[in-house]
Amino acid sequence: MKKTISILLTLVLIMGIFTGCSGTTEAASTELNIYMWQQYISDDLIANFEKENNAKVNLSYMSDNADAITKLTAGGGKEYDLIMTCDAYMESLVDGGYVEKINFANIPNASNINESYWTAKEYCVPYLMNYIYIIYNKDTSPIEIKSYNDLINPALKGQIASIDGARNLFPIALVALGYDPNSTIESEIAEAYEWLVKYNDNVVAYGNAEQNLTNGTASVAFTYDGNASWAMSELGANNNLVIADFEKDSVQLGFDLYVIPKGAKHVDLAEKFLNYITDPQIMAENLVEYPYSCPNDAAVEAASEAYKNDPARDFDYKENVFFQEDVGEAITIYNDYYQKLKVGE
Repeated sequence: MKKTISILLTLVLIMGIFTGCSGTTEAASTELNIYMWQQYISDDLIANFEKENNAKVNLSYMSDNADAITKLTAGGGKEYDLIMTCDAYMESLVDGGYVEKINFANIPNASNINESYWTAKEYCVPYLMNYIYIIYNKDTSPIEIKSYNDLINPALKGQIASIDGARNLFPIALVALGYDPNSTIESEIAEAYEWLVKYNDNVVAYGNAEQNLTNGTASVAFTYDGNASWAMSELGANNNLVIADFEKDSVQLGFDLYVIPKGAKHVDLAEKFLNYITDPQIMAENLVEYPYSCPNDAAVEAASEAYKNDPARDFDYKENVFFQEDVGEAITIYNDYYQKLKVGE
């Protein structure tokens, strides 16, 4: 009897090693649901991750940052395991308890990301970043552009292609007016609205700024550095596109981040994905197709010479930047004036 009990205890201990304290094994996730910008990650990267992890990645796409915030604040973990957002909203997302704290012991490659480019470090992983600036065709633009205020010159009527969004547009107006680009003062935001009404008169199209530059629909674009890179590449080495040489005005440097929404079902696979995309060689290959600025220093070092010498990032005022900050309850003021701008009131 003693021998039988001893054997049974030994078996229990062995099973405990393999099942853990709960007495059950937790199967590895085989499905990952991601909500992010469209055309912003290599199809090959996704396919290789699926193959290496015997998993299926389901990508869903947002039309603007507000979509991501809506998902996160409405229980995003019920649908998604990773959601892309930007630095401007992280403080509120953390304070509101909408995102999970990340176990970075499972994401060692995150150490490749430059310390300067983290925000709410325990809760997100930076993906790509972008300078948001002015690029124009020096041969077809009616004027030389040296500041944001040049963009409301009537000579540029119907000449500007622009990215959209309240937190992209209002900051340039605030900078042009001499205010904090992250102002929470309604009177200043109201002045910025009036400035943007004039800017809006000169805009021929919102979205697809690089296409409007390359097909000649626009001579000026307010856009991301990666989109400027595509336009320059499309037009070839002898293109006439130049980055506006601002003498004073600062430009925005924005970050796109992955967060794990509260209650996500496949955290284990989400962490594997985050570790995968922060691998220097994997990200370097991704930059071939999506040549945005990258916060991963090791990936930049591993990137192609074409990426390292990309003229879209060859400008002199890289230190003269501002970041989007969480404006708290003032976001409702921005949204109200943004809606007025969109409907032409």
